[in-house]
Amino acid sequence: MKQILLITDGCSNVGISPTTAAAQARAEGITVNVIGVVDQGELGLLGAEEIRDIARAGGGMSRIATSQQLSQTIQMMTRRTVSQTVQQAVSRELHSILGSGDVTELPPAQRSEVVRVIDDLAETGSLRVALLVDASASMKPKMAAVRVAISDLLLSLRARSGQSELAVFHFPGHHSTDPEVEMDSGWTANLANLDRMFYKLNMKGTTPTGPALLKVVQYVAEKPAYSSDDEDGMLRDYVV
Repeated sequence: MKQILLITDGCSNVGISPTTAAAQARAEGITVNVIGVVDQGELGLLGAEEIRDIARAGGGMSRIATSQQLSQTIQMMTRRTVSQTVQQAVSRELHSILGSGDVTELPPAQRSEVVRVIDDLAETGSLRVALLVDASASMKPKMAAVRVAISDLLLSLRARSGQSELAVFHFPGHHSTDPEVEMDSGWTANLANLDRMFYKLNMKGTTPTGPALLKVVQYVAEKPAYSSDDEDGMLRDYVV
């Protein structure tokens, strides 16, 4: 199960549309889920609209949360998206066997068994989540809440009985070799201290959500253009 979890306040302002990038992720079999921490007023409305569009194009879910709701929202989103991913996979299998992927068409006993399998797989199946965090200047007042939410997310993933792996990125990047996105951690199942990296982020710059998302898609899809040996943990240029 592969998914990208994007945390942003919306209103990207550099490069390709994040909706286009999310559609590319979906074409690669990667779900894009988005949690928005938006401002009040017209800017917040525009940000919320973009957040919904990204999730829709990426085949995922979106939630708008205040800073106070963020921790609860990120855990709930992760649980629901894992269950949804499993359910979609089971539905595809049912369709290939029965000609229909609708669980409700099964007899009650079989329906209960399918639901049990979905619940079990959601807890025990292998999960990979690429966390992409908006670290642009507009997110600076919200980063304390983001740090707490990420700590709780790590606890939630560690509590699963199945293997959970996380890769972490933020944007914009703060190295001249890649101003769009920076890798903080490649795939790892050692989730104990990943939240500490967010205390050293320098919050500044523009919001290249689309370009950053495309490069994370490239990484999750394991495209050959990506090299895990890139100096300083950076991603190489990605040309669309």
